[in-house]
Amino acid sequence: MSQVNLGIPGLDSALETALIADMVRVEDLLRSHIVGKYPLVIETSRHLVEAGGKRLRPLLTLLGAQFGNPANDQVIQAAVVCELTHLATLYHDDVMDEAPLRRGVESANNRWGNTVAILTGDYLFAKTSALLAELGPEAVRIHAETFERLVIGQIMETQGSTEGLSLLEHYTQVIADKTGSLIATSARYGAIFAGASASDIETLTQYGEKIGILFQLADDIIDIASETDESGKTPGTDLREGVPTMVTVHIIESDDPQDAALKKLLSAPIHDEEIVSATLKALRTHKAMQSSRALLIQYADEAKTLVAGLKDCNAKDALISLCDAIITRTS
Repeated sequence: MSQVNLGIPGLDSALETALIADMVRVEDLLRSHIVGKYPLVIETSRHLVEAGGKRLRPLLTLLGAQFGNPANDQVIQAAVVCELTHLATLYHDDVMDEAPLRRGVESANNRWGNTVAILTGDYLFAKTSALLAELGPEAVRIHAETFERLVIGQIMETQGSTEGLSLLEHYTQVIADKTGSLIATSARYGAIFAGASASDIETLTQYGEKIGILFQLADDIIDIASETDESGKTPGTDLREGVPTMVTVHIIESDDPQDAALKKLLSAPIHDEEIVSATLKALRTHKAMQSSRALLIQYADEAKTLVAGLKDCNAKDALISLCDAIITRTS
């Protein structure tokens, strides 16, 4: 069996074999597509590709394709489009976050500087556009709408609040746009290029968005609960940037007088590493962690309910198991 780890427990063996074979094709196309004329650009663009990652987006594309004809080569191209887009955003995110680590390796901005990191992200967007052109105008339109949501989500996060929305509602909208939109499109592309029915395409798109939100909520918990060598990221990155996450939002909106000191700390970026460490320690045992875990389970249940109407098959079982696997990551 290949060393590819799909991260979904209890997969049917035949489906697992087929998905692994297609993920190998995704990896091959991903690596071959970023080859260019300039050695530095090849080196910088390969940096995060070679670092690996969960490849959630292409996996969702392949699973979505199981509800039609998954043999269409455009399914593989669409999977690479989604992963390339995601990788490009990571280069830009790390510049904004001034993150020293990404996927357990030194971040591109830390290694080559902000300018090279930003331009590498732009280069990957260009390579994405070339693949999209082969998939046709409808795929381009869908991707443009998705990318608009990605950008709006980032702007909303930077803005910090939205008139008429609570901080919790604002944050949920941010992660739906910034994370959920591309994962939704990943599942949507798989279903579209496999020729799935219109109702299945819609269901899988909605499921993808729920999974995207679920995945980000899990990351919020992991960012606080895990150590660096477990997550591949620096714990407390959002605390350093003053960016609210689901855990900290629960505290910021709390009326409990006992939370006053924490609320004050969380109201601005924390630059002192000793204070970051102390804040992480306090958050790990705070009731906000339990509230966040409860919300995680709620979104998982909503995602499972969405796919209940799909035909009974091994791919449907995999979509349900994926919800449980994401929750297990936070244990």
